[in-house]
Amino acid sequence: MHMKFNPLTPGEERVIVHKGTERPFTGEYADHHEDGTYTCKRCGAELYRSSDKFDSHCGWPSFDDEIDGAVKRVPDADGFRTEITCAKCGAHLGHVFEGEGFTPKNTRHCVNSISMNFVPAGQEAAIRTERSIFASGCFWGTEYHLQKVPGVISTTVGFTGGSVKNPSYREVCTGLTGHAEAVEVIFDPSSVTYEELARLFFETHDPTQVNRQGPDIGEQYRSEIFYTSETQKEVAERLIGILKDNGCKVATRVTPASEFYPAEEYHQDYYLNKGGSPYCHIYTKRF
Repeated sequence: MHMKFNPLTPGEERVIVHKGTERPFTGEYADHHEDGTYTCKRCGAELYRSSDKFDSHCGWPSFDDEIDGAVKRVPDADGFRTEITCAKCGAHLGHVFEGEGFTPKNTRHCVNSISMNFVPAGQEAAIRTERSIFASGCFWGTEYHLQKVPGVISTTVGFTGGSVKNPSYREVCTGLTGHAEAVEVIFDPSSVTYEELARLFFETHDPTQVNRQGPDIGEQYRSEIFYTSETQKEVAERLIGILKDNGCKVATRVTPASEFYPAEEYHQDYYLNKGGSPYCHIYTKRF
């Protein structure tokens, strides 16, 4: 999905694009306590609220939570750490650590100041994003349709709904993790509504199939909506009610969203990169 990026200096590009790290205690926001919102320097997306910032004395800005759907976690190339990137544009932010006990949330987003801008309270951008998660069989096909919708800012394929942390694709394919192949969607609700996305979800797969979609068989291919708000839950259940009233034996589950784990990079934007179209996600008007 094409985006317009802000121009970067060579130093900013070294960190944001090439995943470098600024020296500790040198960043603009390492010791910064003003009320407001921290945004992505490359695309302007809102990332962190000042209310979630805390002093860890590590030399970089630290946050124990992100704005919902704003930050993506990716296994680091070193095989040990977890990288954090802007969910909208993929800009490198830093790394996330858990279990250190700094705050009750037990999480530390260690972010490079150079990856962010700061917007003082009262001057935040008008746009607000929303996050949704859909599972409808092979996540390549699910993403193919959702990422084409105007108002969708970004899509990420991955795994959710199971019991294994940071599973690999191979692990999920064993059927033993409990995860579903799913797509996380970040969208602008002023441009596209959640209901429009949910309707497209139901019209681009067969919601009557149990633990399969076309030739793909297994619990990981189930039809499931993972809602991130009560409003999303109500919309999903209302649409299922409409389909059932029309004689459709819907098997789609409606479940509270839990931890979403991005899949390996070669799964992202699969049809966009490889060409072609899904073999088991074909549009069928249902409403």
